[in-house]
Amino acid sequence: MAISILNSLFLLAYLLSAAVQYNDPDSLPWIAIYLAAAGMCIARFRNKLPRWMPLTLLTISLVWIGSLLPNVVGQVSMQDIIESISMRTKEIEEAREIGGLAFVAVWAAVLTHRNRR
Repeated sequence: MAISILNSLFLLAYLLSAAVQYNDPDSLPWIAIYLAAAGMCIARFRNKLPRWMPLTLLTISLVWIGSLLPNVVGQVSMQDIIESISMRTKEIEEAREIGGLAFVAVWAAVLTHRNRR
């Protein structure tokens, strides 16, 4: 029951995340990752989640995070990230993007683990 509730919340969050990407300069990859994550949630509801799907999203998210981390570590503080909603620097934007990818990675990891059972 808890998994279904969490899956519903993640589905809604992924759809909303995809919807707000329209004004982002690099919106297409972000819309794609969030819609893929939403698709993962829908497949889970239908009990048709293939083993490869959450594992693939987890891998993509982690690799993508790894590519962004060198630009962020030591360059941005937590206060910089949450202080203003506007994108003040590329590093702050990338730190926020890491948060979005972590959001995808966490639920993909949970579903990967549950899929192994």
